[in-house]
Amino acid sequence: MRVAVLAGGRSSEHEVSLSSAAAVREGLEQAGHHVVTIEIGREDGRWTVEGDPLALEPGTAPLGVDVVFPVLHGPFGEDGTVQGLLETIDVPYVGAGVLASALCMDKAMFKEVIASRGLPQVEHAAVREGADLDELIERIGLPLFVKPARLGSSVGISKVSARAELGAALELSFAHDPVALVERMATGIEVECSVIGNRQPVASTPGEIDAHADWYDYEAKYTPGGMELIVPPRLEEPVVERVRELAVEVYRSVGCCGFARADFFVEDGDRVLVNELNTIPGFTQTSGFPKMFERSGVSFPELLDRLLELGLERYREERRYRF
Repeated sequence: MRVAVLAGGRSSEHEVSLSSAAAVREGLEQAGHHVVTIEIGREDGRWTVEGDPLALEPGTAPLGVDVVFPVLHGPFGEDGTVQGLLETIDVPYVGAGVLASALCMDKAMFKEVIASRGLPQVEHAAVREGADLDELIERIGLPLFVKPARLGSSVGISKVSARAELGAALELSFAHDPVALVERMATGIEVECSVIGNRQPVASTPGEIDAHADWYDYEAKYTPGGMELIVPPRLEEPVVERVRELAVEVYRSVGCCGFARADFFVEDGDRVLVNELNTIPGFTQTSGFPKMFERSGVSFPELLDRLLELGLERYREERRYRF
């Protein structure tokens, strides 16, 4: 197939997206597809192909491709905006739709939906500027983490160990987003699980994050050697299966399709807590999403091939309905 890979984007995760997109392009070409990379500018949001501007016309896929593969992280790409544009011009694309993308990007809203389903998660609070700091600490406890509600890749996140650090942490978070998520620091291990599928999602073998840092920050995520993904995780088999079950349940709960990576904490050896769901996880050389499926017996080119099929399958199914 002819595939357009969307790369870059206007968010602070622009460079990570470029790395992910390069890996996706290589994998798609290994699978036998013809790939065109469309880069979205960091500052101006211009769509270009090898420096030339791209025009988008309703009913016409960019450059006459069969399907678009968005490899965009964060706002203006992973949050439903690009997905909405592709829906509007009637172009098939890989991954979650508008609603699931927007919901999972907004961590505060995602946690509300998960709570309504009765799924276990870490104690947290969504706050805006002017929040009562003492009340927050009394409610959440220390240490805690402060993060922007709608960013990823650990951008804008701070670990707070003392009351005096909370104000600066919130100020950093509010520089990125008007809503900050304040969470208790989980005491267990961090576990990830990849999921693919539309109506019948399938979970991979999970992986355990062994960050070579105080916590799993940006450098640990994207610096070679900054972390180790242990697949399968060092957990009892019933706990591993619980992670896989919860990954599929969370995926279905938010109406996800195509693919995603579910993140968890496991406390006390067997208490699995939902953290978040990433609808466009990383595809860099250090990223866990492809590695976990590789350990599950699915090669990277095969995985990408399946994601293209899922995107087209969803497109065909949704076009059966008249709006």
